[in-house]
Amino acid sequence: MSVIALIDCDSFFVSCEQKVNPELKGKPVCVLSNKDGCVISRSKEAKKMGVRMGQPYFLAKNEFPEAIYVSCHHDLYAQISEEIMGLLRDLSPKVQVYSVDEAFVDLTGLRRLYKKNYLELAKFIREQIKEKIDIPVSIGISSTKTLAKLASDKAKKSDLGVYLITNIQKELENTKIEEIWGIGKKLTVLFKKAGILTASDLVAKDDIWLDKTVGIHGVEMKHELLGELVSPVINEEKLPKSIQKTSAFGIFTSDLEFIKNQLNYHIHSACRKLRKIDCKSAVIGVMLRTKDFRIYYDKQILTTPTSFELEISDIAFSLLEKIYNPLIVYRSCGIILDNLKSNSEEQLFLFANNEIDNKKEKLSKCFDKLESKFGKDIIQIGFIKGP
Repeated sequence: MSVIALIDCDSFFVSCEQKVNPELKGKPVCVLSNKDGCVISRSKEAKKMGVRMGQPYFLAKNEFPEAIYVSCHHDLYAQISEEIMGLLRDLSPKVQVYSVDEAFVDLTGLRRLYKKNYLELAKFIREQIKEKIDIPVSIGISSTKTLAKLASDKAKKSDLGVYLITNIQKELENTKIEEIWGIGKKLTVLFKKAGILTASDLVAKDDIWLDKTVGIHGVEMKHELLGELVSPVINEEKLPKSIQKTSAFGIFTSDLEFIKNQLNYHIHSACRKLRKIDCKSAVIGVMLRTKDFRIYYDKQILTTPTSFELEISDIAFSLLEKIYNPLIVYRSCGIILDNLKSNSEEQLFLFANNEIDNKKEKLSKCFDKLESKFGKDIIQIGFIKGP
């Protein structure tokens, strides 16, 4: 029988902020969405206080002035997420990243390697993540992904932070239909109209009825709830269709040099991600958004895909100057790297200059090594100002 664990980071964005600023630990902390619109993560102290998920910042600040409100830093969260996923891959050969703060891990057979039962192994993983990365996690364990997700929800309410489902039938009887992973509001209403109130009621339905009423998803859900592994843990990560980096300026501006500096920052961030997933881009796009939200965009298709930052910068600045108008006031800019090609599938070109390409690869790796050692954005790529 398979043993699947779901590792779920607790209040992940808040935990990341507390990691880099330990003074926030034990306090009612709320992380806000882009432009400080609403609350998107809360510490347990903030939850206890009554701050609601999705609550607009201006309302939360008035209602809970004693809480600490922090702007989001998504690059930081992505970096810490990568550290956690890397640690999990060191512990198990099968890890499937589900989201920035969740991953399924196949623990099958690992108790012999670690000389621990599965509950002890989950506790060990939790301790390793806390000790090495300083992020608290909850871990649910069972024989399928759906049951592991159910167990992780219960783990969050447990002092141990770990929950192992052993008696499946008992768990299903005590699980409301809306608590099942993958069942939203519409399905909840549909199932309740059919008299299905618990997970136990759901698995009692035959496959033909579920297939006709919900589709194959309903059939798979039933068998996963029964402990039959339908969806195994898969290591493969799908390549993104594109990489986009954009953000609003702190001020509205028509200053080309300022816009270039902002675009340069986005190019550096996008190229770092491009190299991390071992890809190159065959289409470079640049976007400008005006004060009144009109969008100007241009792109260039490359004959030879690249991940070299200086090469992408040259193309991007050329595109920027095409769409830029000094008489227009802008609020944001962005870089779009599209039509991504995996380096493992790269085609060789007869007339390619391999010596220059090798130098580009070495310089790019040098950038990444320096940032890995000394911190993100230690390298700042400049540009030559116009006359």
